[in-house]
Amino acid sequence: MTLKLRKWDSVEYLKTEEDMALYLEACMEEAGDDAAFIAKALGIIARARGMSQLAKDTGLGRESLYKALSGEGNPSFATILKVTHALGFKLHVHEQKKGHAVGSGHDNTLT
Repeated sequence: MTLKLRKWDSVEYLKTEEDMALYLEACMEEAGDDAAFIAKALGIIARARGMSQLAKDTGLGRESLYKALSGEGNPSFATILKVTHALGFKLHVHEQKKGHAVGSGHDNTLT
């Protein structure tokens, strides 16, 4: 008997708006300082929603979005803001718990 494996694609499991929001939240918690991880998570959500529609909604090119949100690109913060807005997400800032901060004892994070 041959075992067939296929590459994992999170897109297959992001069916609802809630799925996508929870996925992004989990990725942001896991990412730490890895901005590429967040960009890739946004790219996965964008593929689940439809990259062509996202391109129309943001005014950015579809191919440039694929590149920027691949985890290999380096999107500007302006691009990230356009993408999150077009996907219907709102970034929130809140203070991290003490013991996790660098320097002054406090570190703000985006969620």
